[in-house]
Amino acid sequence: MQHVSADINTLLQESAADPDFPHAPLSWTRGDAEKIAREEGLELAEDHWETIRALQNYYAQHEDETVNNLRELHDALDEHFHPKGGIKYLYTLFPGGPIAQSCRLAGLKAPFIATDLSFGSVA
Repeated sequence: MQHVSADINTLLQESAADPDFPHAPLSWTRGDAEKIAREEGLELAEDHWETIRALQNYYAQHEDETVNNLRELHDALDEHFHPKGGIKYLYTLFPGGPIAQSCRLAGLKAPFIATDLSFGSVA
């Protein structure tokens, strides 16, 4: 029997299980997000999913950075949703904080200050 080994570079280049979320973490599923949303009292609509995709894309583009910058992430989401009201609109979608709560749903680690209660987060 021939030994078959998996090349880590090949595994990393394989497409995501869900084609709607090409930049999702390997262990993340849509079901995970739905479960977390139910636990937090959210009903996910298309703009929630769009936020999750935007976050996963942002993290994929900045994966070489050791720490994600909260201000840059905030500005990226504000710009992405500018036609609908930007970050203010996202607060209506994510009452637990548009960055902290949406990162949980996206399977991503939120920047530290986003969950620092002394900073005013509601997460």
